[in-house]
Amino acid sequence: MPLYKLEEFDPQYRETFGGDDVKGLDLYSEGGLKVGLVTDALVDQDGRFRYLVIDTRLDTSGKKILLPIGLSRINYPTQRVYVDGLSKQQVEMLPEYHENLMVDEDYEEKVRSVFRHASSNINYDRNTYNYQKEPNLYNLNEQYHQTLRLYEERLIANKHRVKTGEVAVGKHIATETARVTIPIQKERVLIERVPPTQAGTVVDPNELKFQEGEVARIEIYEETPEIRKEAFVREEVRVKKLVDRDTVEAEDTIRREELDINTTGELHLDDTSSIRPEVI
Repeated sequence: MPLYKLEEFDPQYRETFGGDDVKGLDLYSEGGLKVGLVTDALVDQDGRFRYLVIDTRLDTSGKKILLPIGLSRINYPTQRVYVDGLSKQQVEMLPEYHENLMVDEDYEEKVRSVFRHASSNINYDRNTYNYQKEPNLYNLNEQYHQTLRLYEERLIANKHRVKTGEVAVGKHIATETARVTIPIQKERVLIERVPPTQAGTVVDPNELKFQEGEVARIEIYEETPEIRKEAFVREEVRVKKLVDRDTVEAEDTIRREELDINTTGELHLDDTSSIRPEVI
């Protein structure tokens, strides 16, 4: 299971823990002897604390080590972390931790083997091992590490697009009968026989030239209509979408769990009313 530094897993971890920060707390033995400083914490993929990174360099022989979280007792009001029975011999036996070190299963087993009781019947197998097998190293369920979760409901507003219809714009051809009027002209010949203007006048036959055949030609024309069709742009149609905005309000009843504390006798109780990190 991969492990992450506290700030890598949650860059806003201080807000998550209600302002508390385990980094920078001094590490003390149960007898009140300062044995180191907490510089970081390693959490698993679910955000559960697994190790505290301890700087034991209070003298020239110290080094950074990993302390399984179950061996510690975090006291935020006093800004201290207490450890039960971390000896100088154990510090010397523990593998040194470096900031750029990739903590794998074999490295963790080296750490566990230092703190594991001689009477432990754990047979380590990296393929089947899990933290629940050694609750004394990884669980914080004793008196000083009881964790209660108070739940609160909240309204989540979201939205999604739903198709309510569609508009299809197309063209079709409409036909109608159109009529136009155009005047045309037709020519015709009118032959009139009228009385001569010099009726009864005697003409000398020798002066007359009698002719046969064609004596006059008149060309006759008429106009014929020429009808054709032409296309032109009648109008333009633009199609676009407009977005109408509205605000929808919703309300519901939400629930929140509050902590009830009942005490009996003369008991001094400190209630910090702040969120503690999840360390189960």
